[in-house]
Amino acid sequence: MTLLPKDIVSILDRNGTTEAADLVHWMACDRLPDGGFADSYLVLSREYLHIFRGTNISKEKTFSGYAARRSKDAGKPGQDRSGDWAWERIPLERLEALTIVNQVASGMVVAKEQEERVIGAFTSGQTNQAVRFAQAFDKLKKNELYEHFDHGEESVEASCPTCGLMYPEEGRPFCPKCMKRHAVFARLLSFAGKYKLSIIFIVLFMLLNSATGLVIPYFQGTVLFDQALAGSGAFAGKIGLVIVIILAFRTLSLLFGVLFGTIIAKLAAKVAFDLKSAVFTALQRLSLDFFMRRQTGHLMTRVNNDAQELQYFFVDGLSYFIVNALNIIGITAVLLWMDWRLTLICLLPMPLVLWLVRSAFPKLWRLSWRKHRRVSALNSIISDSVRGSRVVKAFGKEKVEIRRFQRANDAFSGAEQRFNKLSGTVFPVLNFLTQAGGILIWAFGGWYVMQGRMSFGAVLTFVNYMMMLYGPIQFMNNIVGWWSNCMAAAQRIFEIQDAVPDVAERPGAVHLPAMKGDIVVDNVSFGYEPNKPILKQVSFCARSGQMIGVVGHSGAGKSTLVNLVSRLYDVTEGEIRIDGVNVKDLSTASLRRHIGIVSQDVYVFSGSIAENIAYADPDCQAEDILHAAKIANAHDFIEKLPDGYDTQVGSGGYSLSGGEKQRLSIARAVLHNPKVLILDEATASLDTETELQIQQALDSLVKGRTTIAIAHRLSTLRQADFLVVMDKGVIVEAGTHDELMAMEGVYRELVRKHDEALRMKGEIIA
Repeated sequence: MTLLPKDIVSILDRNGTTEAADLVHWMACDRLPDGGFADSYLVLSREYLHIFRGTNISKEKTFSGYAARRSKDAGKPGQDRSGDWAWERIPLERLEALTIVNQVASGMVVAKEQEERVIGAFTSGQTNQAVRFAQAFDKLKKNELYEHFDHGEESVEASCPTCGLMYPEEGRPFCPKCMKRHAVFARLLSFAGKYKLSIIFIVLFMLLNSATGLVIPYFQGTVLFDQALAGSGAFAGKIGLVIVIILAFRTLSLLFGVLFGTIIAKLAAKVAFDLKSAVFTALQRLSLDFFMRRQTGHLMTRVNNDAQELQYFFVDGLSYFIVNALNIIGITAVLLWMDWRLTLICLLPMPLVLWLVRSAFPKLWRLSWRKHRRVSALNSIISDSVRGSRVVKAFGKEKVEIRRFQRANDAFSGAEQRFNKLSGTVFPVLNFLTQAGGILIWAFGGWYVMQGRMSFGAVLTFVNYMMMLYGPIQFMNNIVGWWSNCMAAAQRIFEIQDAVPDVAERPGAVHLPAMKGDIVVDNVSFGYEPNKPILKQVSFCARSGQMIGVVGHSGAGKSTLVNLVSRLYDVTEGEIRIDGVNVKDLSTASLRRHIGIVSQDVYVFSGSIAENIAYADPDCQAEDILHAAKIANAHDFIEKLPDGYDTQVGSGGYSLSGGEKQRLSIARAVLHNPKVLILDEATASLDTETELQIQQALDSLVKGRTTIAIAHRLSTLRQADFLVVMDKGVIVEAGTHDELMAMEGVYRELVRKHDEALRMKGEIIA
């Protein structure tokens, strides 16, 4: 939670409330109930609810871009700002309830005494704090434990505390402007750490390539002109020998270049493989909620494009950066040795070059991030359109999809043009400045020759070294764009690797080699968003081998409930126990091994029919696949396919009907052979005749297993041992079919409407 300001703590201390002993919980409110914005705090102690209202009221608040800065005097030590707060306290015994009311992009904290009144208001960013505050109040009123509310816990702010830039992703405190790029660079190099032998050879051949290349200008200038052609020195008149030596060094330089280039190409391919594997592995580790909040194309961009971008880092970037850096150092040393005055003259434009690079780097970095976001949105639209092609065709929305794609394509094109425009302007200017030194050398070098201070061969050697220096310097100029792209891609990949799953296995998790299947749902509440609960205080028990039916209107929370039992999500309050162990304490392997799910959302992977069934147990025998298919009533239609069980189905199983895909899903569950079986509308995609056949198979499948079943046809649940009726996230009725029918309540009304609907279709037998 947000830390309490020192002046508020001072007020509480002076009035007998100590922070360590008496305070239970607090929250920050950042707006006023009647409009405007002001800081206020709600503080909960053992005896009172304290309300501190700030006196500085503003009509504006920054929600995006750069966050508003705090005043220079705010929070200075030793400064007493007690007069800035209006203080009120309410005894807890007078308060009946504390509730959170959602509004558009904001909310209110409402306290109920004899009448209800608003005691605080907040923007949507404070909703999590408000929910935790209300939970703390409820537990305090009920005399329950509240130690798990950590006073020192810092909330995740929406903006960078250093520069004020809003974080690009909610809940991820990462600032692209303030991140330590050298740390990203060092971490990226660690991927090549296990290939030390290859790196040693690469560095060796790079050094030899640079050394042999540095000899050539000396022989082409000083030796050839001042000795061989001038007839003096060790190589007097030996023109042929000089040419042979030059060719030999060129050949060696080329050979060493080919050798380190070949090794680097292999190393880069291996590192790119490691990167993609690491990203994909990290994705599999993350919770379902991570994928539900992101588009497929966005994640595909990170796995493919960003990994490919980093391959360029190792192939075209890092290796040639080292080579060119060595060449620049070696050539500069030679030039200084030959004539330090001419060397300083040729380096005169360098300060301006460095200034331009320093100015262009941050802008190129930001434009690279913007370009990535645009291409991710473009890929997401392509993915949606391709995967939803059947819906697009059915509604005749091809032109709509074209326009939608065109808008995203225009946005990406604009971002790319802005990036290319800046790089296309900066780099030619940099190249011109670096080459301006060569013009100065010809001018001053020619003057030296005319004065007899330097021989023509020496000047030519100096110019040749200068020409050699231009290539590496131009590469270093272009390195700005390469560095920006690669570091941005690396950061995006590391974000996925560092992401903490919402549903994580605890240290020392309990492993169950065998599971009986006793399930207890104890006072469970859950919501996908703060203060918007889907389930409220849900409790029921399922003994081993029982079949529990869950019924209710659409949106009642049935699917959410079974998702919590299988721990695809974690409960907000309460707990779910299997065989007496909280599911949060069970190992993931135990849960996945002993719990099987047949969902209404069926996915068929690209591959053969047999591979899709065997997905639950890849090491199974062919007889096991055949047996599972027969139980799921899938064997007959599979045998009629062109290649039987070897028939290939496309991604998503578009060549199969809905009922056929559903039967493959049931066959997977049969092969998985779980102790706890969850049927979430398992027969939703089947016609009446097929459903009756599947229901017979499921009747034999559920024997000996604890089964939680959701079905849209209530007739399939009449044989359940126990029925739970849900409405708006609450269990309103529970009992057997006969008991619920005798109550003449919600369940009886559901059955009546269900039977009427089936009669209208002619599907029910009186």
